[in-house]
Amino acid sequence: MEQTVRVLGVPMDLGADRRGVDMGPSAIRYAGLADQLEGVGQPCVDGGDIAVPRPEKRDPDTEPFDVGYAKYFRETREVCEDVSTAVSGTIADGEFPLVLGGDHSIAIGTVAGATDDQRTGIVWFDAHGDFNTPETTPSGNVHGMSLAAILGNGPFADVPWAHSPRVPAENVAMVGIRDLDDREAEMLGDSNVTVYTMTDIDERGITDIVREALDVATDGVEQVHVSLDMDCLDPDEAPGVGTPVRGGISYREAHAAMELVHERAGPRMSSFELVEVNPILDQHNRTAELGCELVASAFGKRVM
Repeated sequence: MEQTVRVLGVPMDLGADRRGVDMGPSAIRYAGLADQLEGVGQPCVDGGDIAVPRPEKRDPDTEPFDVGYAKYFRETREVCEDVSTAVSGTIADGEFPLVLGGDHSIAIGTVAGATDDQRTGIVWFDAHGDFNTPETTPSGNVHGMSLAAILGNGPFADVPWAHSPRVPAENVAMVGIRDLDDREAEMLGDSNVTVYTMTDIDERGITDIVREALDVATDGVEQVHVSLDMDCLDPDEAPGVGTPVRGGISYREAHAAMELVHERAGPRMSSFELVEVNPILDQHNRTAELGCELVASAFGKRVM
């Protein structure tokens, strides 16, 4: 990649129940992200962190939905609007936005800032569907609604800061899924989103699945956004995540997936985000270190 990568941290945990992912950007930087990128010849600069309000000083119910429930929705809007501005400004400056979370609700802002007028596909690596809406959520946590918000599902259709209309559902592919709420599974099944579960990976192999997912995401679009939630990996590999789920992607499978991202989507990749690293639950920062390695693979690192 000829562009300089600009690292943007979003220390956000308002979209999740469990504290700790707000320290994710610092943990990832400390784990050597800049060194990993520079090791593959990728210049990078650090754009600092987006300001995020502390939950102790905010009321989660200040801006309620007419129907349903979404905690800290006003604060999520404020942060995601700032993320969108930072991402679009990065692209306008000719640099590549690499966004560090924080919980997965920040994807709403990343995608909004990266799409503008460009038709955009998404490859979404995750254990979860993130496809609930305020009407269906069992928790009210916005990190479980982020993809639904981006696609304008349900009440999100009338939320302009959340809905990114230049992202067609038929160009969204999810990889590593293994934990869905019942209503969420129904909505995904009724949508045009392509979902690859861990069963699919077990049956067909990670390389087959990721190649196909990238074909879906790149078909007829100008660019592709890659969202990597570290809980797509098995907790034995990545214990320090916001919502761990057993039975996930292995270390080598994850690297193979990121290598394919570089090989097949690299020139059209518009933005990349790494989310849900929780150092409180981690062991010697190994999840953040693995995240840095995976970013390096997505930016061209190979064994040979």
